[in-house]
Amino acid sequence: MTARNAPSTIAKKATNVSLSETVLADAKALRINISQAAEAGLARAVAERRAAQWLEENRGALESSNAYVEQHGLPLAHHRNF
Repeated sequence: MTARNAPSTIAKKATNVSLSETVLADAKALRINISQAAEAGLARAVAERRAAQWLEENRGALESSNAYVEQHGLPLAHHRNF
């Protein structure tokens, strides 16, 4: 997380979640902060979903660009020294 949205500097909203009793007991026994772990997991899930959505929204452009490179090569390849 960046300093801008570090957990200690952003507003929190209480919410209810349902968790497996076993997982919750294990987490408590290991002294894992449930809120922090849930927030980190949810933030990761949001980032993964956003990345997947971006890829889907831009799939056509990526395929078009790849097809161009396959057909014509890299546009500035003649400037490469390797």
